[in-house]
Parts: sequence; C-alpha cells; structure tokens
Amino acid sequence: MTIERKSPKPKKCRVATCRTLFVPARLGQAVCSPACALDDGPRHAPKAHKALDQIKRAEIKVRKEKLKSRADHLREAQAAVNEFIRLRDAHLPCISCDSTPNDNDLMTGSRWDAGHYRSVGACPELRFEPLNIHRQCVRCNRNLSGNAVEYRIRLVIRIGAEKVDWLEGPHPACKYTVDEIKAIKADYRAKTRELKRAA
Repeated sequence: MTIERKSPKPKKCRVATCRTLFVPARLGQAVCSPACALDDGPRHAPKAHKALDQIKRAEIKVRKEKLKSRADHLREAQAAVNEFIRLRDAHLPCISCDSTPNDNDLMTGSRWDAGHYRSVGACPELRFEPLNIHRQCVRCNRNLSGNAVEYRIRLVIRIGAEKVDWLEGPHPACKYTVDEIKAIKADYRAKTRELKRAA
C-alpha cells in the first residue's frame, strides 16, 4: 500500500511588507524568497545571502552561455578534446621526437600539447578525430610547426599505415552545429573523468 504525499498548501509570506501567497518548497518555509528571508531576520541572513549568490551565479552563467559565439564553443570543445588526448597519452613520449619531460629542461609535465597530425586549418574535418591528435611536446608542436615528417614516421608505428592513409585521404566537409559542438565537449569531458577515475 502506497501512501500519497499531500501537496503543500499555499501560504502567505511572513514578511509584513510582502505577504505574497506562495507554495512552500520545504517543511517550515515561512518566506517566499531569499530576499524576504533577509528581511525576516538576521538569523536567516547567511543562508539567504548564499541563496541569492547562487541565483546570481546561475543567471550570469546562463547569460554568458547565450553570448558565446560558435567559435567560442569550438574553442571549448577543442580544449576538452585536447585534455583527453594529453591524459590518454600520458604514458607515451612525444609523437614527433620521443622526448619525455626528463629529456629537456625546457619541458615539464605541464608543457605538453595535443598536436594534430593534419592541422585544423588544413583539415578542419579531423579537428576532433582522436587518431589525428596525439600528445606532443611544445617544441615540436609550436616551434617546429608540428614536426610533421617525424610525426608521420612515429604515427605509422603507433596506429598503423592503413589508419594514417585514411587520415591523409579526403574527408567530407563537416559544419558542426552549436548543439553538436556542445555534445562533443560533454562527451570528451566525460571520457576524461573516466580516465582520471581509472588512473
């Protein structure tokens, strides 16, 4: 036998200057909003301030999200993919020069990029393709413009000639919608969390 829970009855806000009719969200709620909780008494002030701050932060987040351009969403998705790649390849040396953080004083564990074999400019269709992105030292990726010849040699060893041929082949143009970009970002953030849990 299931007992049905009664829905709370509307009540008037306890604050004399308000007296708005509201439905309590929790047991013992006597005021209609955090703003009225501030007026209701000093004992409620800390909780009310915290609630108001949370509401403001949520509103700011929503406004910022609406102001983002497609390029902003692409940058965020690429950052999520890159973080996953660096974590995925954390046990591997640089894809172009086989260096590790200890091999060069200029490199530290935080000085790793997620380097594209086929650049985003040359082949935007593969910008989020994990076979096309590997952990690469900053020197190879930025100073040596990807160090492509050495990248290819080691890429063939790592993923096989057939997959490299596929990367180098033609790919259909891909114009991601904002929703698709958001989904890619969410997917790779979830993959990163899984890797961190497994580590």
